[in-house]
Amino acid sequence: MADYPFEISPMFEGERVRKEGMFVELGGPKSLGLELVRAADMDAIEDDKVTIVGPDLKDMEEGKTYPWAMIFNIGGELVEQDLESVVERRVHDFINYCQGIMHLNQRYDVWMRVSKDTAGKMDSFEPFGKAVMMLFKTELPFIEKMQVTFYTEKAEVEKQMELAKEIFKARDARTKDLHDEDVDVFYGCTLCQSFAPTNVCVVSPDRISLCGAINWFDGRAAAKVDPDGPQFEIAKGELLDAVTGEYSGVNEIAMKLSSGEFSKIKLHSFFDCPHTSCGCFEVVGFYVPEVDGIGWVDREYQGMSPNGIGFSTMAGQTGGGKQIVGFLGIGVNYFYSPKFIQADGGWNRVVWLPSNLKAKIDEAIPADLKDKIATENDATDIESLKAFLQEKKHPVVATWVAAAEEEEEEEEEEEVAVAASPMMMPAAGFQMPAMPMMSGGSGSGIKLTFKNAKITIEKMIISEKKEKK
Repeated sequence: MADYPFEISPMFEGERVRKEGMFVELGGPKSLGLELVRAADMDAIEDDKVTIVGPDLKDMEEGKTYPWAMIFNIGGELVEQDLESVVERRVHDFINYCQGIMHLNQRYDVWMRVSKDTAGKMDSFEPFGKAVMMLFKTELPFIEKMQVTFYTEKAEVEKQMELAKEIFKARDARTKDLHDEDVDVFYGCTLCQSFAPTNVCVVSPDRISLCGAINWFDGRAAAKVDPDGPQFEIAKGELLDAVTGEYSGVNEIAMKLSSGEFSKIKLHSFFDCPHTSCGCFEVVGFYVPEVDGIGWVDREYQGMSPNGIGFSTMAGQTGGGKQIVGFLGIGVNYFYSPKFIQADGGWNRVVWLPSNLKAKIDEAIPADLKDKIATENDATDIESLKAFLQEKKHPVVATWVAAAEEEEEEEEEEEVAVAASPMMMPAAGFQMPAMPMMSGGSGSGIKLTFKNAKITIEKMIISEKKEKK
């Protein structure tokens, strides 16, 4: 397009700007990144206006990271407040249509990079802002007027961030009294399929989108104004399992959107056919087998979780539209759902959270568990986590006792069974040769216990050991 210094096309969606090719980074894990769309009166909007508060692109130093906020104002006869989050979620699409400009995440986690090549073609963010607004008005014609303000000054970004978080909180609260059983349809979203081709994002009243930007009301508004767009209705179909949140309609759409990769998705299960994870998720959950509990880590946490893995590594293993048993991506608001991983114990299974995330979702955590869930200040590895949970009498500890007792009973039963009947080879009809006892320095033997083991021996050769001459 001749009016812009860079090419614009959906073909650039999914383009990555690597560190070595980056001119500047905006927001992301090392700084603050925000995007917000607000409906406004037509008279209050100066169409196509771009305002830059703080250093412009030409004033930035190559290789550096800067705080970043984008506040879009939209107006039109059909524009209403319910559409704000729907329009906001399309920021991801339209920025990624711009060659050499990468956009990841959403809301208060925005992470962008401008390539050296694109930065060489413009010295200001103004043409970039105009290009994005052109795409919005072309693709979403109900937007009649639009303006944008870019903030790159830290104090201003922090101020906008505080204001925006209150707006996000108010949006999320709308679904508080609405539940899965109260509606006939859920909503799907395919915005992330450019990065995660098999991802199947299902938005229900009790489960917000993984990115945290689309709740059930947002999906409904989006499907209404743009029926052919990325958000669409999903007929619930038959309820197959109320605890796991399995619906026949969701299974059908899972099969279709994943191209046959997944035939089942259970909305409120962590282990059995869990929801797919795209890569835009705000938080990733991870199973800790040593304590039989589940930890959660968010994008803002830069340290290691007790299993020795950080968010970015876990996100890489979990994302891409996969269904990974033992890992699960979610939106922060899902913590507030009364059906939060209810098939696998709900909050009674949560054993670890980063302290900032724990403080952020404090209202969602049951009062009797708040002091029993560890943070990085209480446990940095498996052993310290285990000790903390024991000291605080976390509910998962009761399962350790039950498991230990069951294990002891099984051992006793197996010992009795072994003593009562020698190991025989039924087909051959002869007794197995006794296994030699391995002994340590003290002369005492060791006990070998096989549990649920299946040992197959294809061929056994017994021959006489001949003395060397």
